[in-house]
Amino acid sequence: MTYSFRLSALACASLASLSFSNAWAQNAAPSAPGEIVITGNPLGRDSTTVPVSTMGRAELLERGQSTLGETLNGLPAVSSTYFGPNASRPTIRGLDGDRIRVLNNSASSLDASALSYDHAVPLDVLSTDRVEVLRGPAALLYGGSAVGGVVNVIDNRIPREAVSGVLGKAQLQAGKGNDERSVAGLVEAGNERYALHLDGFDRRTGDVRVPVALDCTKPGAPANARRICNSASTARGGAIGASTFWDHGYLGASVNTYQSDYGTVAEDEVTIGMKTTRYALEGQVRQLPGWFDSVKARLSHTDYQHTEFEGAEAGTVFANKGQDLRIEARHRPLAGWQGVVGLQTESSRFSAVGDEAFAPFSRTRSQALFVHEELPTAWGQLTAGARWESVRVESLGNPELDRFDEGIGTHKFTPFSLATGAVFKLSPAWSVTGNAALTQRAPKDYELFANGPHLATHAWEIGNKDLGLEKSKSLDAGVQWKSGPNNANLTAFASQFDNYIGLMNSQDVEDDLPVQRYQGVKAQFKGLEANGRQRLWQSTSTLDLDWRADTVRATNTRTGEALPRIAPMRVGATLVYGQGPWNAKLGADWHAAQKRVPEGSVATYDYTLVNASVSYRQKHDATVLHWFVRLNNLTDQLAYSASSILTSTAFGKSPLPGRSVKLGVQATF
Repeated sequence: MTYSFRLSALACASLASLSFSNAWAQNAAPSAPGEIVITGNPLGRDSTTVPVSTMGRAELLERGQSTLGETLNGLPAVSSTYFGPNASRPTIRGLDGDRIRVLNNSASSLDASALSYDHAVPLDVLSTDRVEVLRGPAALLYGGSAVGGVVNVIDNRIPREAVSGVLGKAQLQAGKGNDERSVAGLVEAGNERYALHLDGFDRRTGDVRVPVALDCTKPGAPANARRICNSASTARGGAIGASTFWDHGYLGASVNTYQSDYGTVAEDEVTIGMKTTRYALEGQVRQLPGWFDSVKARLSHTDYQHTEFEGAEAGTVFANKGQDLRIEARHRPLAGWQGVVGLQTESSRFSAVGDEAFAPFSRTRSQALFVHEELPTAWGQLTAGARWESVRVESLGNPELDRFDEGIGTHKFTPFSLATGAVFKLSPAWSVTGNAALTQRAPKDYELFANGPHLATHAWEIGNKDLGLEKSKSLDAGVQWKSGPNNANLTAFASQFDNYIGLMNSQDVEDDLPVQRYQGVKAQFKGLEANGRQRLWQSTSTLDLDWRADTVRATNTRTGEALPRIAPMRVGATLVYGQGPWNAKLGADWHAAQKRVPEGSVATYDYTLVNASVSYRQKHDATVLHWFVRLNNLTDQLAYSASSILTSTAFGKSPLPGRSVKLGVQATF
């Protein structure tokens, strides 16, 4: 595996480009030369200069889970919120929720997943071409909600390049630990002028096996079994898209739908039925006359809704509808500087109807201007950028619940962010990087206006309409060494928040629930990330050792107390064997005990997870078959996630999955 770090202010003090190949990141290869990486660099650089990590189809096939968070969990400084096997968002460098920006094709993935830990991200890796992960604050391009990082889920539902003839893929998977059965297919056809895309998937899972027997009161389920009660799920979706091409650009459109029904695990009889439909329009014009060389634009509309069922009875209904417009214009070189200027507008309207609605109806609108510039030099590269936003958050109350009447009103914010960085090439093998960023984030609607019971956190949550901007200062420094197949990387990072908005415990009680209030506090995050590869043997076959480690420490500097849900130190290694079409891996990852937790949270003990996989590529004429088998948690270790709220609110309800095996094959033609 290769992790390559390059500095970029675009990442606003992020790390640099990585490619994955370890037990955490199952053999993700670097992007092919010339491949455009959308998230990391608007100038269209390839992976040798773009500060993003890429997981392609092969990696997603082998390590893909039913949630985005668990698919990415274990990458350096990346953990997950893990609300059971069906709802999980990525956590990066200890930051989660609305500090991690989840994108779909570089546009906002409008949903309600950041609102509550039991709300799933409506994206499935079965329909995904690749996932890019940008660590560190990326506010310049994607706003204050990207202060922790960006996760971009990319598909080809709007074809961006001409397709010659007909191509496609079909995929089958079966799992033992969760009784998974999944199928997915994709077909693309076209000529030099037109291209058509069709895809669909269906995933079904049962209750997840764990190493210990758990109580279950769900009707029809065993009362005491080695399964996570109410963890079964179904997910299905599909899309149609088309594009037209000309000599210097393209224009395309798509519509896709995603539906899911899953158990929430914290309550034995509560399930969620989710449906989202997304319409998108995208185009680019290149080789323009004048100041700008090219202009790219994306417009999307999303209609999201999910219903929480108690048994067969419908309960609270959450809905979120909105639009996202993003325009990027690349200018011609000016005094050696190359870059883009951009405009982004977003609007959304949120509602929650039902007795357990803990946030009011609301409307959020934002407009932003941003610029990103790069200056190549003889010794490396300089980058710089800025982003200005205007955010308007309005509470509309709730016609059925008068407890939201007091907060009705509009709040306006103007976040502004700056960043700069540099990469220094000390020699062909050695380089060092440094980044600095000042970022600001506007509080979200629920942070301002919440007032109600939230069963996912087992608390009565109350917002704070007097909250101001969340402000942070970030620094990181890294060193990279690469020689042939061998490499090593070390990065240190630190972020200081002047007004970190968090849900804080109080001594109050409402309707037999402890009251938690959103407050702004001073906070500090700091940590280390290290990884590398060492070639142990090379002849007709190869044997490599991939190693990695990370740690993060997060503190409420007002009280000196630890912040909640921080992943502990992790250390791991994987042996990677390759010979011709065969590839085999055996790895182990040790997670330290997390005893540094705030009052009211549950400490976790240390554990080690052992994983293994074997894959084989088989070619028949124009068809390539990729067979694989993956074994997770070989020792059937009982473990609990320190970054999951369930560990504190429903300890014992949802341990990490036990021993499991997954078989699969993907055919491409």
